[in-house]
Amino acid sequence: MNDSYTEAIVRTLRAMEGFGPSPLLEDVDHYLRRTGQSVSESELVEMVTVADPNDKARLAFHVQLSRWDASDDENWVDGTAPYGEQRRALIMSLLGLGEESRARIDTAYPLDVGAVVIAKAAEWDPWYTEEVAAERAFYWTAYRKVVEKKIGGAATNELDRVTYEVVRRLADPTRKEPYQSKGLVVGHVQSGKTANFTGVLAKAVDAGYRLVIVLTGTIELLRGQTQRRIDMELVGEENILGGRDKDDPEQIQDVDYAGIGDKDWRDGKFLRHGKHPKDLGKPGIRRLTNAKGDYKSLRNGLGYLDFRDSDHLVHPELPLHDSSNLFGTDIRLAVVKKQKNVLEKLIKDLKATRVKLAEIPTLIIDDEADQASVNTKDNRKKSPEDRARTTINRLIAELLHELPRAQYVAYTATPFANVFVDPDDVDDIFPKDFIVSLEPPTAYMGGKAFHDLDRDPDGLDEVDVSAPENSLALSNERAYIRDLTADLDNDHQKRRDELRSALDSFVLSGALKLHRRSVGHPGDYRHHTMLVHESVRQQDHKELADTVEDVWKSAGYSTPEGMRRLHQLYKDDFAPVTAARAPQAPTPADFRELLPFIGESVTRINGGTRPVIIVNGAAEKDYTQPDLDFQADDVWKVLVGGAKLSRGFTVEGLTTTYYTRRTTTADTLMQMGRWFGYRPGYGDLVRLYIGRNVPGPRKGTTVDLYKAFEAVVRDEEDFREQLRQYRGLDADGRPRVRPIDVPPLVFQSLPWLTPTGRNKMFNAELTRKGEGGKVRDFFQHPRRDPDINARHFHAVSPLLDAAVARGTFFTINPPKPTASATDRVSRWSGRYGIVDTETMLQILARFSWGKNFSFEPTLDFIQHAMAEETLQDWAVIVPDLASPGNTSVATRYVDGRKVDVLRRTRREERDDMFSGSSRRQRLALEIISGGAMAPTHSRRNQVKELLKTHSEFAFMKHELISGAGTRGALLLTFAADDGAGTEPKDLPDPVPAGDIASLFSLAMPYKSAPSGRIAFTAKVKGDDDKATYKEGEEDTGL
Repeated sequence: MNDSYTEAIVRTLRAMEGFGPSPLLEDVDHYLRRTGQSVSESELVEMVTVADPNDKARLAFHVQLSRWDASDDENWVDGTAPYGEQRRALIMSLLGLGEESRARIDTAYPLDVGAVVIAKAAEWDPWYTEEVAAERAFYWTAYRKVVEKKIGGAATNELDRVTYEVVRRLADPTRKEPYQSKGLVVGHVQSGKTANFTGVLAKAVDAGYRLVIVLTGTIELLRGQTQRRIDMELVGEENILGGRDKDDPEQIQDVDYAGIGDKDWRDGKFLRHGKHPKDLGKPGIRRLTNAKGDYKSLRNGLGYLDFRDSDHLVHPELPLHDSSNLFGTDIRLAVVKKQKNVLEKLIKDLKATRVKLAEIPTLIIDDEADQASVNTKDNRKKSPEDRARTTINRLIAELLHELPRAQYVAYTATPFANVFVDPDDVDDIFPKDFIVSLEPPTAYMGGKAFHDLDRDPDGLDEVDVSAPENSLALSNERAYIRDLTADLDNDHQKRRDELRSALDSFVLSGALKLHRRSVGHPGDYRHHTMLVHESVRQQDHKELADTVEDVWKSAGYSTPEGMRRLHQLYKDDFAPVTAARAPQAPTPADFRELLPFIGESVTRINGGTRPVIIVNGAAEKDYTQPDLDFQADDVWKVLVGGAKLSRGFTVEGLTTTYYTRRTTTADTLMQMGRWFGYRPGYGDLVRLYIGRNVPGPRKGTTVDLYKAFEAVVRDEEDFREQLRQYRGLDADGRPRVRPIDVPPLVFQSLPWLTPTGRNKMFNAELTRKGEGGKVRDFFQHPRRDPDINARHFHAVSPLLDAAVARGTFFTINPPKPTASATDRVSRWSGRYGIVDTETMLQILARFSWGKNFSFEPTLDFIQHAMAEETLQDWAVIVPDLASPGNTSVATRYVDGRKVDVLRRTRREERDDMFSGSSRRQRLALEIISGGAMAPTHSRRNQVKELLKTHSEFAFMKHELISGAGTRGALLLTFAADDGAGTEPKDLPDPVPAGDIASLFSLAMPYKSAPSGRIAFTAKVKGDDDKATYKEGEEDTGL
């Protein structure tokens, strides 16, 4: 197909912007008739599903399909829910496409809701419709083109979709009565939040918001980074010049970027609109701050800020927000630090303007909103009049008070502090209207990329990750993590050796980057940095930097010994990891090919003042060092720092990290994960050297930082998964979960690691929680107690007595390149039986749990399902785990009952909770509970086929799967727990019940709550919405 076909498809789809679908083939043929061409339906579908994600026809189709999937336009959606099967079927019907075409389109664009939105019911009719978004899109269209070049078409489509979801939840800027919408957007550390809020900013100013205040961190370097990014990608060259001739040195000498000889400005990389936006009939952007500095009182005269003083209002007798006035005025943009003097100056000048502040549609973006913005004063026992506030929180509240049309959107990667803000405080920043949880693009290397979250910690998974052929390919820990075990206070030589190993990795990875660039391998190799993060105390940094530099100087990279170390490191570490993780990357045929690049790597790191830079001083000058200007030049340095490196500061090209610092809050720990982010072309070269036994919170204790990070990552993923589970509306059109209901979803795994600072947390109680057809593990036992173990075993003994029948079950393994569908099926055997609901309820109620876990919401959910008769009995499975050669399992008698006892580790860093379950038995529980037959289950069709065609599995269909779909499923296993770490094979026979832990996983019937069910106790005083929820319950079951 030639360009005329692509042009016809793109023009057709663009004509549909802001409207519902119309016959696609008919409209495309209409454009093609002028060239005497035509296209068939099959050819058309082929063009819009082509493999290249950046193909113009594919991009145009993907954009429109995403908008239609999400649309709430009553003119055509015909009552179908966004992102549903019925909506997609309607779209295909309106496009005039048949079943075969739909199947191909669904394969290319599977239904995916992307970002998760938790929102309360809007207090207005939809105003930011697809039609408005298409009609007013000057700055968004310009920004979209910039972003598309950086992240590609597919990721830009998702950005378009998510920013639309945010802007439509802001109040209409032309609305007669003011309304302040407050929301929270939850990203991931180093995942692109700035791109998202710049997209929101672009759409908001297009829609009519005229004052934009971006609150950044607390130091100028971070503010300047954000200012530059917005200026470069959205504001554009013409707005920055303000009418000056860019080719006249005298005129531009006081223009930031141009005046300082910024490299990207010089190279023409700043956005260009073609003409000044005012000359194009669009609003200009007046910057109240610039790259040179923060907001200064009356910097350009008060009129520069005052809409009534320097903008032409068509009807000056009407308010600014009247549509006849609003769209002819310029936009004011201020990117400011969260500092007392800065915010006070801004508020003072706003009050001095002639325009009434109540008339200004304002957007406040709060970046890193959990830092400084949250009120940490405990006001729970104080009246509203007596509430105390921290300084920045007070000033933000004052801004919101003075600007009643201000919309407040907070951005953070660590949201716990923000969701714990007191919702009773109407002047505070609680996200009462919406919470949006962003999904990172596939290229993002976050917590899941560095941890093995889906792997059984005790090695009972179907896939043996310890096998050489699987290790690096399947285990993120083995690929990217390197242990630091030196006693930092007493073992100085070992500490130096470990530092040298990290520096060796830094030098070698730099050489490999240079090699890849030399052969034209795609990637970003401009910067190359190493982060050393050991202490928060500034006085320690100089000593640490001196130590690092001393180790660097003695490493001998120009000596035979140094080269031998690098050669060994390449052979043992980098070459095999690259082969497993990036086989497409160019690999030197011989290590000697790398020698010149190693020399260049060392030279680059040595360049400038010194190889090591301290980035955590007390003054701005400590952050604006010449060797650390990522915009001006290539940066190849080792950075030593603390707090400022752990929040907001983007360390470009970060490849090697040496990390031994501990903290006591989960949000701070996650912010220290500077190794998270995008590593185009060199993800396989990233290495994290992390402390495995740093001093713990109590004297004489140690903490494994890698496991601590993993615990936080798991908790955060659980939090995000629950947001996914309870998003959207129920059958009655009510929000399934409102922002006010979110705090109880936050779980704390580590007893010493709170979700956020205790002075930011408020109480809320979860009373009911569950989801049908999904397996949940309940291994959160209390610390070992023989009496509790014995009580648990005696409690489950009736389940063992009931499980007398035997059968062969199956699981479906992940695909391998060489495996057939049959090869992916593996079998396992076990005993099974049926138990009534009252007996099971009594058994489960006898269990004790760890101090940071409550089983009560699950028990309440079970009782609720029993009362509704969606749960009528239980299938119990006791798997056969012992096998020849498996030393992690042994068969023993316990209280006269023969059971398989396995090795399960109590995780000290998770308050002695047991490690997770084996994945291979979970599918059986999903099949019995009906979850495997759900439309969204990834293996639904395979399961149905296996049950139909394999007679050995027929018993599951006839004996275990309830025809009424009201059967729950429970998996029961036993673990050695004698307190001495004795292996199962070394246990006596018989074993005392006090030395055995009884573990279970369960799945509720799918029909008991296909979409999940959750209930909360009332927390908010005077929340009228609570009256619509019976006893504080929100029922999300269908």
